[in-house]
Amino acid sequence: MEDEELWDFDSESLSFEKDRHIYYLEMMYRGLPAPYQAQEINRLTLAYFVISGLDIFAALDRIDKEAVINWVLSLQAHPKNGRTFENGQFYGFHGSRSSQFKSDNNGAAQLNGSHLASTYCALAILKTVGYDLSQIDSEVLLKSMRTLQQPNGCFMPIHTGGETDLRFVFCAAAICSMLKNWTGMDREKAKEFIRNCQSYDGGFGLIPGAESHGGATYCAVASLKLMGFLGEDSLSEKASSDVINVPLLLDWSLQKQAFEDGGFRGRANKPTDTCYAFWVGGTLRILQADKFINEEALRGFLLTCQYKYGGFSKFPRVLPDIYHSYYGFCAFSLLKEPGLNPLCVELGISAIAAFGL
Repeated sequence: MEDEELWDFDSESLSFEKDRHIYYLEMMYRGLPAPYQAQEINRLTLAYFVISGLDIFAALDRIDKEAVINWVLSLQAHPKNGRTFENGQFYGFHGSRSSQFKSDNNGAAQLNGSHLASTYCALAILKTVGYDLSQIDSEVLLKSMRTLQQPNGCFMPIHTGGETDLRFVFCAAAICSMLKNWTGMDREKAKEFIRNCQSYDGGFGLIPGAESHGGATYCAVASLKLMGFLGEDSLSEKASSDVINVPLLLDWSLQKQAFEDGGFRGRANKPTDTCYAFWVGGTLRILQADKFINEEALRGFLLTCQYKYGGFSKFPRVLPDIYHSYYGFCAFSLLKEPGLNPLCVELGISAIAAFGL
C-alpha cells in the first residue's frame, strides 16, 4: 500500500490522458532523467521514441525541428577519402555522440562503426520532422550496408560483428524502404532467412529454431510487407501458401491475447506487457486481422499501465519508461483513439511521416 501511494498511480482511470502524455514526452525531449544515463549510447533510439511519439499526438510544434535535423545529421558516418571504404565499415548513423568515437590503445580517438538500429531510428526521425531524405548520400550508406548481409540472408548490425537476427533484417528493410532504394540488400536472401525463422507453432523466432516471440514476429512480418512479399490479401489461401504459413501465424498471434486481463504477451506462458499490444497487435494489423482483437479488453489492460502523470509502464503498477510509453501510444493509435495520428505499422512511424498524408 505504501508503494502504491509512492508511485501515485490512477489505475481506475477509464480515459486516455493525452495531454499528460504529451507533457511526459516534452520532459523527455528537454532532458532525459538520470536513470537513462546508462543508455546514453542509444540516445538516437530514445530520441526516436520521443519525437515519433510527439508526432503520433500531432504535437511536433513542441520541438525545434531544425535543431533535431542538425543533431541527427551530425551523427552520420562518412568515408574519410571520398567513397573509399575502410575495413568494410558501415556508413550509417551512430547511436550517440559518445559512441561516435572510440580510443585506441594509445588513447587516440578513432572513428567507430555506425549501427543498423541507430540508422533506422535516424531516418525515422528525419522523415518524421519533414527532412528530405534524398539529400542523404544514400549510395554510400546502402553500398556499405549490403556488406553487412550474411550468406544466409540475415544482417550484422555493425561491421565489426554482433548478433545476427530478424531485428536487423527489419532495420535493413526499413532503411531501404525509407530511402526508396533496395540496392542495400538482397531481398530474396532476406526472405529465405525470414521463412526459416517461422516456428512449428506459427510464430517467428529471432533466428531459425528459436522460440517464437512477439517482437521477432513483428520484424518478420513487417519486413516481408516492406520488401513487397506480403500483399493486401495475405489472409487468402493463395497468399498464405506463397511465402509463410499465414493461418498458423494468425492462430499463434491471436493466442497471445490473454483472457485474464486483455493484454498481449510476447511468448507463451509469459505475463502480458504493454509493448506487445504493438508488436503482436501491429502484426495483426499488417495481416488485416486486427478485427479479431478484443479491443475493449486490450484498452482496459493498457489503461492499468498508464501512469497518472503521463507515460506507460511495462506492467500495471510499475513506473513508466520511454520504450513502453511509445509502444503504448502506438497501441492506442491502432485502437483509433481520438486525436491520435494513424500509424504506418510496418515502418513504426506515423502514416503522415511515412507517406506525407
